[in-house]
Amino acid sequence: MFLKPSIIGIIPARFASSRFPGKMLAPILGKSLIQRTYENTKSYKGFKEVIVLTEDIGIADHVKSFGGKVLMTSSSCQTGTDRIVEALHKYPQLQEYEYVVNIQGDEPLLEKRIIRETLELLFEDPESIISTAAIRIKTQEEALNPSCVKCVMDLRGNALYFSRSLIPFKTTENFDFTSYYRHIGLYCFRKDFLLDYKDLCPTPLQTIESLEQLKILEHGFRIKVATISEPFESCAVDVPDDIARVEKLLLC
Repeated sequence: MFLKPSIIGIIPARFASSRFPGKMLAPILGKSLIQRTYENTKSYKGFKEVIVLTEDIGIADHVKSFGGKVLMTSSSCQTGTDRIVEALHKYPQLQEYEYVVNIQGDEPLLEKRIIRETLELLFEDPESIISTAAIRIKTQEEALNPSCVKCVMDLRGNALYFSRSLIPFKTTENFDFTSYYRHIGLYCFRKDFLLDYKDLCPTPLQTIESLEQLKILEHGFRIKVATISEPFESCAVDVPDDIARVEKLLLC
């Protein structure tokens, strides 16, 4: 008999974003960013439960106001993964799940098929402990934007590196930007790896690039990458101008 895997969706949501403070409460066509992300995540039927983690009482009260589930974490968490790891140890009931999916709070339009395809990579490879997703870059503006994190993979779909700079480098300016990939804010973990994650110290490349996933690579673990096919329309909210882009997509 096939047993359906036990999966929880967790949305880390901090108030003090360096590029857009308080963005989780920013309005998007009548709903906050965190409400749109929560409701979109909740619509994926593979999750047994969806929870927001935050250090901010204002965000927590707001999540409760629209019927969402929320747990408090400390303000000392440096990354979303750190916040999830703290919660797993602080709230032991979360440890009943086999898989933990980290959905970035600023990804209100994440498609369900992306969650499904990224999880399937983890299910299919018992030696993998984490999977994520990437999609081809469409424009030069996107390629050169440091808020758009780029990803390069090996021939087996394992991440080699993530960077805010354009990678790989090419000597000519006349090249096809669609041969480059941008990272999508989604991580699927095996729970047992997260329970040991607190023992991993911060790493040099993680600190330089300010990208938490590099810590995992620098400690020698593999990250499987699901390459998402077109059509794909999404927009993470990194800066205030991204709100208008999300609204445009919602109105399409």
